[in-house]
Amino acid sequence: MKVLLTSTSFQDTPGKHQELLKEQGYDLDTLRGPISEGQLLPIIGNYDAVICGDDEYTEAVIKKGVEGNLKYISKYGVGLDRIDLEAAKKYGIPVTNCPGVNQVSVSEHVLALLFTFEKNVHLQYNSTNTGSWKRWVGHEIQGKIIGIIGLGAIGKELSKKANALGMKVLACDLYKDREFLDQNPYISFEKDINEIYKNADIISLHLPHTPQSEHLISEEVVENKFKRKPILINTSRGMLVDSKAILKGLKEGKLRGYLTDVLAHEPMLENEILKGAENVIITPHVGSRTFQSVERQGTMAVENLKKLINLGKD
Repeated sequence: MKVLLTSTSFQDTPGKHQELLKEQGYDLDTLRGPISEGQLLPIIGNYDAVICGDDEYTEAVIKKGVEGNLKYISKYGVGLDRIDLEAAKKYGIPVTNCPGVNQVSVSEHVLALLFTFEKNVHLQYNSTNTGSWKRWVGHEIQGKIIGIIGLGAIGKELSKKANALGMKVLACDLYKDREFLDQNPYISFEKDINEIYKNADIISLHLPHTPQSEHLISEEVVENKFKRKPILINTSRGMLVDSKAILKGLKEGKLRGYLTDVLAHEPMLENEILKGAENVIITPHVGSRTFQSVERQGTMAVENLKKLINLGKD
């Protein structure tokens, strides 16, 4: 069984996931993702299976793989937006992912970004490194209203942490999980997303990138829907926001800050318009990159691949 592994955090983080993969005895090749369509096309047919990160599995790639040896795709992580699932179904390639394993690390990263921004940690760290003793005045988050768009595993975990920190929690999702909301009555569930835009001091995005959610945060939203000059936090996908609208909103005082772990193009392009912008913090898609989360995700990705292979033998 010839397998391609492209997740960099899987490769870079020692743990049980690496031991489990080694135990399988696969003929293993590694590349450092994310891998583009152009890079995958010449090689994908050489592999029976892939354990992939955010690589570009277009229909062309999947078709080329099937013309060779490709039989299985095991996604390391949750998001499947970079894999053409319709094409995978068309060509009979099963695809698995790893839900429910990174909510602690990503929700903590949301708060790390928020605390960094509100306490000016990034500015004061850079300042003292030059020998300066300039001091900024920060903000407390207790008593602030956080609006969580997308109440899946990460949104739920963030809601619990935000409540514990004394924040008021609003949430919006297409699906209303009544059991969770009954167990956590501090959450004000809003059917209308505009209630989040209107009332939240902080807005955190936790939803997948789909044609419907692309540029959810548009110029219209930034210009006309935001009423409290919110901080916007994005640890989901860069394409959920219109970056030009973000910059315009920051300049015009519609937004107080944009804190993101994701960009529309990753790795970051040299001409990325958000790079170096005032009141913008960018981290390089590391929200789930903790030793604990990597081990959980990596183990699940390998176990998922084992199950696919065993099913294929039946």
